[in-house]
Amino acid sequence: MSREECRRSFLKKSILAPVTVWQASRSAGAFPAESGSGFPTGRIGNLQISRVFLGCNQVSGYAHCRDLKYLSALMRSYQSDDRILGTLEACERNGINTVLSDPFEKPVRLIQRYRKERGGKIQWISECHPKKPPAQMTLADLKADVMQVIDNGANAIYVQGAIGDYMVQHNKIEILAEIVTLIRKNGLPAGIGSHSIEVPKAMLKAGIDPDFYMKTFHPDDYWSATPRDKRVEFNVDSGSADDYDNIWDINPTETASVMKQVKKPWIAFKVLAAGAVHPSKGFRYAFANGADFICVGMFDFQVPENAAIAREILAANLGRERPWCA
Repeated sequence: MSREECRRSFLKKSILAPVTVWQASRSAGAFPAESGSGFPTGRIGNLQISRVFLGCNQVSGYAHCRDLKYLSALMRSYQSDDRILGTLEACERNGINTVLSDPFEKPVRLIQRYRKERGGKIQWISECHPKKPPAQMTLADLKADVMQVIDNGANAIYVQGAIGDYMVQHNKIEILAEIVTLIRKNGLPAGIGSHSIEVPKAMLKAGIDPDFYMKTFHPDDYWSATPRDKRVEFNVDSGSADDYDNIWDINPTETASVMKQVKKPWIAFKVLAAGAVHPSKGFRYAFANGADFICVGMFDFQVPENAAIAREILAANLGRERPWCA
């Protein structure tokens, strides 16, 4: 049987077969919960969230394209409004009940339109992400952005990763603490995002306890990854001359080790290294090494296959050392 025939056979069996029932165990090696659709879920605050949910880059139109500079334009051309609405619909059909997005005009408009026009129930985790470089952001900017996101109908909010990195790198951790407090005062789960592992480490040291963490996590053995001796802390997504836009977790082994100390839900993102890692490898790596949820950018045609792969992986004993925290 050819590889393509094997893949099609796997998809047919995974997507069309009756849904497997998982045991609701909270032990480290067993999967804890399932949704009514059969897709495994966990809790962040008062939200019941699918263990895999939709990321925002394909919605916002930004591609990590390495040397292929035309990819963002190609993606924007493919991603019509109707196609994005169809992607959200495909997610819900396949048990994926949440989307994560920046708070900019296009994704906000389409999420609101999807809920209104198509009766969608998809939940929205929003970044706190004012349209300024992190070095120019004030506490007032971040607070105003939080309140705008709440008005737009978000279900949870987290400080976007590059902002989290900048605030820790420049010893402005108190700003992160204030934003967590503000989000909670308004009744929503509050998270902190980062590419650098120094951010969760700083949160733990300072006793700042967000409701969830967003931290990049992926294997680093793909051929285009920055060589280990050239990886620089606080450089991911920085736009610097040394940011090659081809790696998002410069030390995944340390990430797994540090996150074992975290007692709140961990959402891993960039688990496929922006398309360099196959889902069957990236999903398993993230869940087996401690992530509670994964945020994955997907085109419409990828949703059924990714959902099937995730179900297969989550049904297995992953040998986790970090207990499920949600």
